[in-house]
Amino acid sequence: MIYLDNAATSLIKPVSVENAVVNAMRSMASPGRGAHAPAMRAAETVFECREAAARLFDVPNAENVVFTMNATHALNIAIRSVVKPGRRVLVSGFEHNSVTRPLRMLTDDITVAGSRLFDAENTLSEFDSKLRRADAVVCTHVSNAFGYILPIYEIAALCRRAGVPLIVDASQSAGVLSVDFARLGAAFVAMPGHKGLFGPQGTGILLCGADASPLMSGGSGSDSISQTMPDYLPDRLEAGTHNVCGIAGLLAGIKYVSGIGTDAILAHERALLARMIRGLSDVRGVELFHGSKELQSGVLSVRMAGTDCETLARLLSEHGVCTRSGLHCAPFAHRTVGTLDTGTLRFSFSPFVTPEEIDRVCELMYEISIKLS
Repeated sequence: MIYLDNAATSLIKPVSVENAVVNAMRSMASPGRGAHAPAMRAAETVFECREAAARLFDVPNAENVVFTMNATHALNIAIRSVVKPGRRVLVSGFEHNSVTRPLRMLTDDITVAGSRLFDAENTLSEFDSKLRRADAVVCTHVSNAFGYILPIYEIAALCRRAGVPLIVDASQSAGVLSVDFARLGAAFVAMPGHKGLFGPQGTGILLCGADASPLMSGGSGSDSISQTMPDYLPDRLEAGTHNVCGIAGLLAGIKYVSGIGTDAILAHERALLARMIRGLSDVRGVELFHGSKELQSGVLSVRMAGTDCETLARLLSEHGVCTRSGLHCAPFAHRTVGTLDTGTLRFSFSPFVTPEEIDRVCELMYEISIKLS
């Protein structure tokens, strides 16, 4: 199997992640709900993971690191905390449905800072020209469909100067690019645990820089006499029993990323990207969506003339190649690029993908193009 669907979830993970999950299942109970050893081990693991995430993302106070079920859960908390019904929201032209659907439940006044693909100057200009009528901004760091790295720090600076709160979707950048919470000065940064951080599914993180409203309420293991959620983080946003096994695996994943460093991970993925672009550039009928090196992460979308993307994905799957076809839950991005009617086939990389695997996929794409011509 050649797994190139890492933008959806990282299937191949460090062995340490699997070991941590199994160890947690065997030895840990609920944190904050007992003084016995299994409960204390769980509490220590959750606390350690919170601190590890704070270090990786430059969060001054680890209590502002909140665990969620996934990035979608984190984004819903952030959006409902910042965006009040009917308010005016500015988004990029590359947002995922995890942003746009929660927004649509709150307001119809959504403006898109539409911009050209892999054109940071144009993107920044669009935000600058439209920011003055926005009450809030929600922006992805990296397009999940095309790997376009948006100028998020420059957008954040515009928001700070305008006094407009910013929510950042770091689903495709956490663990791959530097995500500096202190430098961003964002109200919230949301991310999954199961993609670039190599944690299990069912894990996510919300970095909090503003007052947050609970999406759910219930037991928190603290301030139990009160019938409202605690007014302090992280307890205010973490209702119910923690996913201790998932958080233990996430801790191992964060340690793995911290040990290698995001610079090295990004360099590896960009080398694979460049190799695939070279390998596919002469394949008949293949259209590649790529930009300059500094504006693209380890994600490559393609189309093949005369063949729908679903068929192409199926043919590759018959040879053990795992990809993703369609709109990637990001119709805004495909509308921006002009691929809404067709979708694309997406290849997405990780530190565990090898150059030899890229070469094999390029060979298969060539063989498929000949077969279908």
